[in-house]
This record gives sequence, C-alpha cells and structure tokens, in this order.
Amino acid sequence: MALRSKSKEDKKAPEAAADAPASGGAGEVPQGPSVEECAAVGQALVQGGNLAGERLAEALVDGEGDLWKFGNIILSKYGVGRAEYSQALGAACGVPVADARLDPDKELAEKIDEKVARKFFFVPFSEEGGKLTVWSADPAPKRRADAEAAAGQKFEWFATDPKAITSHMEQMWRSDADIGRLVASFQDADAASQAADDAVNEISLDDQAPVVQLVSRIVGQALRDRASDIHIEPLDKDVRVRYRIDGQLVEAVRLPHSAHNPLVSRLKIMSTMNIVEKRAPQDGQFSTTVDGRPLDVRVSTVATVFGEKVVMRLLDKSKSMVGLNELGMPRETYNAFSKIVHQPYGMVICAGPTGAGKTTTLYATLLEINSGGKNVTTIEDPVEYVFPGINQVGTNERAGLTFATGLKALLRQDPDVILVGEVRDADTARIAVQSALTGHFVLSSLHGNDSVAAVHRLLDMGIEAFLVASAVVAVVAQRLVRRICDNCKEEYEPTADEIAVFRQHSGGSDKVHFFRGAGCSYCSGTGYHGRIGVYELLKVTPELRRLIVGWATTEELRRLAVAQGMRTMLREAMQLVEDDVTTIPEVVKTLFAS
Repeated sequence: MALRSKSKEDKKAPEAAADAPASGGAGEVPQGPSVEECAAVGQALVQGGNLAGERLAEALVDGEGDLWKFGNIILSKYGVGRAEYSQALGAACGVPVADARLDPDKELAEKIDEKVARKFFFVPFSEEGGKLTVWSADPAPKRRADAEAAAGQKFEWFATDPKAITSHMEQMWRSDADIGRLVASFQDADAASQAADDAVNEISLDDQAPVVQLVSRIVGQALRDRASDIHIEPLDKDVRVRYRIDGQLVEAVRLPHSAHNPLVSRLKIMSTMNIVEKRAPQDGQFSTTVDGRPLDVRVSTVATVFGEKVVMRLLDKSKSMVGLNELGMPRETYNAFSKIVHQPYGMVICAGPTGAGKTTTLYATLLEINSGGKNVTTIEDPVEYVFPGINQVGTNERAGLTFATGLKALLRQDPDVILVGEVRDADTARIAVQSALTGHFVLSSLHGNDSVAAVHRLLDMGIEAFLVASAVVAVVAQRLVRRICDNCKEEYEPTADEIAVFRQHSGGSDKVHFFRGAGCSYCSGTGYHGRIGVYELLKVTPELRRLIVGWATTEELRRLAVAQGMRTMLREAMQLVEDDVTTIPEVVKTLFAS
C-alpha cells in the first residue's frame, strides 16, 4: 500500500463502478482483452431473459471489453443473478461452471503466486494428480493462456462470478495473516516503551518498518472486507482492532500493548496530527491507494483510560458516484422525491442517525439536480468526496469558518442550490430556513429518528413554527438494513414473536415462506452481504403546515402523514422482508420495532 500526498489527481471525480474503474462514455468502442467474450456473455443473458436487450450496449461500453469490469457492472448495476451470470460466462468461454455451494481449499494458496492470481482473477480450488483446478471470473482463452504462462503451470478452469472470486481471494490471502510476525518486533517494547516513543519518527520513515507494514495491512484488509470504519481500541490486556462491516463491528485482530504506541504515532504522522499530544482529541486525514483504488482515510483520536483510541473512516472514492435511482428507493418514493428536488426553492431534509447513509443520499440528490445552468454550492465538515461542477467548501473552525458563517458567505455567492452538510445548531438552522424562504433550494442532513421527529427537531432548536412550515417542503428519513447473502440464502421457520411483528407491521401480508442467510465464506458466516436503504418520505402538505404552525405533537403529525399516503420506514422494511431481501430480526434490530 503506497502512501501519497494529495495532488491534482486526488481531486478528480470519483470513479463510477463499485469494483471497477470508471466506465467510458456513451458511444465509445470497447477496448479490452475479452471484447468478444463480453458480447457473448451479454447475448446469453439477453436470450435467457436476465438482461434487457436495450441495456446490453450500455453495459458493453461500461465494461470496456474487460470481463472482470463487465461482470462487476452487470451484477451491481443491472441486477443480474450471480448463478445466471456464471452460466453465461462458462458458455461464452467454453469452460464448465463452478459449484458456488463449495469452498476452495485454502491450503492451496501457497501453490499460487498471490500477485498472479489477483492480476488474472482466479483462485485455486482443488488439486488432483498434481494438476490444479482453478475458479476464474475471466476465463477467456487469451486470459487463460497468459495466466498459465505467468504461473508457469497448466490449470483446469471453471467459470464463476467476480463477487465469488473477490470473496475467496480475501479468505485465501488475507493481509492480516502475518500480523503476528509484525507485532513480534514490538514484544520487547513494554520494557522500553519510552525508547520506542523516541524512535517512532525514525522508524516511520522506513517503508519496511514493521509499524508501517502493520498499518498497511490493517487498512488494506479493511477495504477488502468492505469495512466503513476501523476501530483501534486499547484494553486492559491488549489492543483490539475491529472493522465495521455492513454496520456491525467485527473483531479483526488482537495486538499486544507494546504495539499500541508505535501504531498510534504512525497514524498521527500520516494524518499530520501532533504526536506529542496524547490527552486532547485530534482529527486528521490521509490518502492512500489499496489494490489500485484511491482511498481517503479520516482519522480521529480520543484518550481512554487505557490509552488513545483511534477510529478511521474509510472513504472509497471508487464507490462514491451513486445515482438517486440506485439507492434502493421504492419506485413511488423515488418518483415523488425526484420531483421535489427539482423545485426552485424550499428546504429538503435528510434525517437519520450517524451511519444511516444520509451523506450518500444528499450526494446522489446533488448529482440528480446538478446542471450547467445552476450554481450548486456545499458547506461540509469535512468534504468527503469531490464532484465536478460543484463548488464545495469545507468548514474550518480555527479560521472561523463554521456552518453558520460559511452559509452566510455562500448566500453572497449567488447560489441556486445549497447543501448544508449538517444542521447542528440554531444559528445554522435559522440561516438555512431563511435561505429556503428567499428563493434558494437548500439540502441538509439532520439527526432524527424519523421524518416527523426531524421537523420537531427544528422547532426544538427555537426556529419559529411558521418559518419551518413555510420553508420545509419534504423530509426523507432513512436507515440501512443488511441484505440476505444470496450465496447461502435458505428457507427457515421464524419464531412466533417474529411472525407477530411481521403480521403487525406488514400491512396484512399472508407470506408463509421466509428466508435467511445460513452463513458462508462469501458473507464471512454472517448470513448477510451488503446493505440497502429503507426510506420514509414526508411531503409537507397544506394540512401538515397547519398542524406544524399549531405545534401539533409528533404523533398527530405522523397520523396525518400516514393518512395522506406516507409509508413509514417500518412498513417499507417489512416490504423488504416480503421481497426476501432482508430478515425480520434485522428489521427489528435496526428500527426498534415492538
């Protein structure tokens, strides 16, 4: 993992595809090692009814003639099933299809050069008679020949989807596998911790130093495991490193206490923090590259009783460009929300707790409404992703640039659309509301349990009820629930309590077959893989405005909103259970159903 300072290249727009570089523009001729195979796979999917014919040309251009890119785009953007894609891939490349229910033999990892396997997108599965059987997401004839030449041996090839290959690679060649060897160099540091602190600057300059490699492996494996955050927590006996994957903290590794000080000091140096200050909280940021993917890392430290705790937020630039139509909103909600955000003025609030995906929704909304004829400006803390054609301002409290002062300054910049990263205080809320009343379209996030609670939050901040009623045109509240892993989905019998909750909040559904994930290597045994948004759209109607002005309770507002057609988050989440996307326990845990 090579470190680099911010440059002009770092400030370019993020890439579009989730697991592949940005796609080409419409009309470009695909250029890649597997153009014919991509076309053949696409045709097979169209003939099988798994892909609309009019989407094939677009997918081929996006895939740029590379089967790895094409497969990732087909699976993530066009909703094709993994099994159907694998069948089409095997037919197009003339190789048998792998059985996704089986797991490769991890002991074979030593017989393949990891760099060769990652370059040509294959994993060893089994060995018979001295010949390796491999699974590949790009088994085109030319790729097979190049891979065998690079590996110096012949293989028996099977086709499978790129998501399976990615999962098996990360199980087979984990970056944290040799962390024990790295931390062994810290074992003597307890007796000479002061000497280790004095030497940290010196060892940090050496790319082969154990502490540098330790940071590289922790960050690299976190990104490959789809983690959004890394928690480094000093405890009484050791140091615990946990990754937040799909909203849940999962323990990754335990380190000895002797590794804590060098590790924290290294991260502080990378993030341009003060390594001497160990009591006051600090914030910083650094940029790096993992597997060719640009990554921004926000670092926060705070002193605990056992030492400084570090939390790192991973901002994968290659996953930032998500369109409003790709968020997972139900069609009715999307149609209504997309109309609202094209209004010339008013305030739209995105509500939810930390980690609910509010920033992603706001960015997707900006992409929807950004055009050359509008001056779109944001004030954020900090600027997470950089977008073309949008003026983005980061707050700087040391320089006196807060949300309130920054918003005042932006109003003198002739804006059409303003995004306020978060309404945290009454001053910011008042200026945002007044901006919406004076001909500007204002987008903002706000912490609140649901859409109605967000309206009352503004009232509790001291904003006059008639201003809130006039300025706010809509509130979209959201949560993220985990998806059932499609690799190990199985039918099961819910408990009586689960059935009761489902019947109560599903709108009278008579569903009898329920599914969950059994747990497999693809989902790391959790039964879930990925998350989907649950949305609740509150449109502020004239009737609701009258209730808001009259300081109606949240229950009165919610009752009227539901009567006027609002579908609550709980109802939308139960619809996802109905559609076999998530499970009843996941909905209960996330939305606190009773």
